[in-house]
Amino acid sequence: MGGPAAGCIDMEIQGLGKMVIFAGVVLTVVGVLMLLAPKLPFIGKLPGDFYFRKDGVSFYFPLATSIIVSIVLSILLSLFFRGK
Repeated sequence: MGGPAAGCIDMEIQGLGKMVIFAGVVLTVVGVLMLLAPKLPFIGKLPGDFYFRKDGVSFYFPLATSIIVSIVLSILLSLFFRGK
């Protein structure tokens, strides 16, 4: 009853399952980092993080923090996916 197409569907489902698990792990890590971020004194207060306030309107652009987070994530993901 299950021909060659059934095996293909099983592989697609397994791939989708792995992707959902990976997304869950990423969301968990991001959530933990968001909980710990206020305890790290340098996050968001680096030279290069811009904060403007004028007439009751404020704008915050964490340029330096974004660059550092990008570099750290690039290194971690390259180490994680190196074996594949």
